[in-house]
Amino acid sequence: MDMKLEVVVVPVSDVDRAKAFYEKLGWRLDIDYARDAEHRVAQFTPPGSEASIHIGKGITSAAAGSLRNVYLIVSDIEKARADLVGRGINVSEVFHFDGLLGPRVSGPEPKRGTYASFASFEDPDGNQWLLQEITTRLPGREWKPTTDVAKLAELLHETEEHHGAYEKTHGKHNWWDWYASYFNARQSGKNSEEATAAADRYMDETFHVPRR
Repeated sequence: MDMKLEVVVVPVSDVDRAKAFYEKLGWRLDIDYARDAEHRVAQFTPPGSEASIHIGKGITSAAAGSLRNVYLIVSDIEKARADLVGRGINVSEVFHFDGLLGPRVSGPEPKRGTYASFASFEDPDGNQWLLQEITTRLPGREWKPTTDVAKLAELLHETEEHHGAYEKTHGKHNWWDWYASYFNARQSGKNSEEATAAADRYMDETFHVPRR
C-alpha cells in the first residue's frame, strides 16, 4: 500500500501576509480558494517537493505561529541559505549539534556529514522552518522505486487518449511536453481530469500554445 505525506497545515493570522511570504520564498502557489469571508485555503509547494502546505482561514484551530521545526531538506545548506537571503528572508547562520541531541554549535558540521548541518527561518507569524542538509541517505531510509510494466503501458495509453482531445483544440506543439506534464501529475496522485487540466495549463503558461 502506498501512503504519502501530502499536506501540512500551517496556522497563520493573516492569509495575505503569509501568502506574500511563501511566494517570496519561491514556493509554487497551487490554489487560492475562498468559500466565503470565513473560509479560505491557499496551497504552496516547495521546489522539488511532493508534499505541500496549506495556509488559510477556518482550516485549523491551532494557534497562529505554533508550528515548530518543520524540516526542509536541501543538498547544499550554504547554497540554500544564500538563495533565501537573496530573496530577503531572515535566515539564521548555519549551525550543527555537538553529538546526537547535543548543544547547538555555530557553523556547518566540520566533516560536513549528511544530516548534520542546519539553518532556520520563520514566517511572519513565527512558524519555524528548519533547513537540513542531506547529501546521502543512510541505508534503509529510501523507498526503492518499482516499475510495473503493465501499469506503465496503461498509463501511457491513457495519456495518449487525453492528449488526443488537446490536439483537436490546440495548435502545433510537441506532444512529449504535454505527455510529460500529464504523466507527472498522474504519478503525483492526481486523477485523469486533474492531470489533463495540469497539462493544459502547463502548455498554455510555458509554451503559449494557441487554440484552434
